[in-house]
Amino acid sequence: QVQLVESGGGLVQAGGSLRLSCAVSGHTFSAYAMGWFRQAPGKEREIVGAISWIDGSTYYADSVKGRFTIARDNSKNTVYLQMNSLKPEDTAVYYCAASPLNYGLRFPSHYDYWGQGTQVTVSS
Repeated sequence: QVQLVESGGGLVQAGGSLRLSCAVSGHTFSAYAMGWFRQAPGKEREIVGAISWIDGSTYYADSVKGRFTIARDNSKNTVYLQMNSLKPEDTAVYYCAASPLNYGLRFPSHYDYWGQGTQVTVSS
C-alpha cells in the first residue's frame, strides 16, 4: 500500500521559513513525479510546485516562484518543499502527491496518491 506522510508544518511569522518533508513508501519512488499542493479554507486545492521523476525538472506556481524550492532525495524516498519569505497568504494545508505521469503536473487529477496534509500558518 502506497503511503505519503507529510511533516514540518507549523506556525511561523511572515518573512520566516519552513521546510516540509514528504516520506513515501510502498512504491518505486523514483518512478513517480511528486507534487505539492495547498488548500486554504473556502478555496480550491491549488498547485504549489512539482518535480519530474525523469530529469528532476521543476514547476512552480507564479505565487511561490522565487520563494519556494522543491527537491527530492530518491535514496530516502522523500520530497521536500523549502518555503522562504513566507506570507500570510501562504497559510493553508499543504499536501504532497505522487503521479505516474510526467506532464500536466499542475492538475490534481493527474496524481494517484496523496498524503494527509500538514498545516502551515503564517502570522502577520
